[in-house]
Amino acid sequence: MSHHTIEVDNLTFRYPDGQLALDGVSLHVAPNEKVALVGPNGSGKSTLLLHLNGVLRAENGAIRIGGLPLNGDNLGQIRAWVGLVFQNPDDQLFSPRVYQDVAFGPLHLGLPEAEVQARVARALAAVGMQDYAGRTSFHLSMGEKKRIALATVLSMDPKILVLDEPSAGLDPRARRNLIALLQSLAQQTMLISTHDMRLAHELCARTVVLDGGRVVAEGPTADILGDAALMERHGLEAPY
Repeated sequence: MSHHTIEVDNLTFRYPDGQLALDGVSLHVAPNEKVALVGPNGSGKSTLLLHLNGVLRAENGAIRIGGLPLNGDNLGQIRAWVGLVFQNPDDQLFSPRVYQDVAFGPLHLGLPEAEVQARVARALAAVGMQDYAGRTSFHLSMGEKKRIALATVLSMDPKILVLDEPSAGLDPRARRNLIALLQSLAQQTMLISTHDMRLAHELCARTVVLDGGRVVAEGPTADILGDAALMERHGLEAPY
């Protein structure tokens, strides 16, 4: 079984206030597949993503990552495989210098210093930010911060990238650059929650529509985005 698979079966999750956020969600992502997760605000997209590396834990249903059930015994391994990139990069960046943020994960793996340095260099190069190691994240643009947040995850050498609204808050050029960057990362399986239908169209061969905590449609992205009635019904905008 490849480490690059996501299998979610009949996942149900209620928040402590009783709100039903996920209502029997099933979703499978194959190795190296890039899948868009779309739906209106409050549909459960972010809640689902936070389950994939155990930030939230559902009472009912099952998750397997790379064939391993997500449970206490496997949580450390699964968190090493799944890189979760939050919508707001300020939730991910907290060190005085970019280098320290990108090195944080590898350092906590207890890797030797030379390996940490190599991973940081590789991750920053992968996002086109190799000249920023000594910079302060605080002073960077939103697009630059998003790239650095992605680098903090890539330095952990994940098999799967889970991205929450990666293009939110970006100007058109930064957004195009981000799409090109994600297209260039061919080694990772990706599940991308997004309101950006052009990003879904350009990046993801398959799209899953979530609404009211349920999967209401899934299929080839061109078919989903081309179904005007479906898009309208779930409060989504066609890409063109």
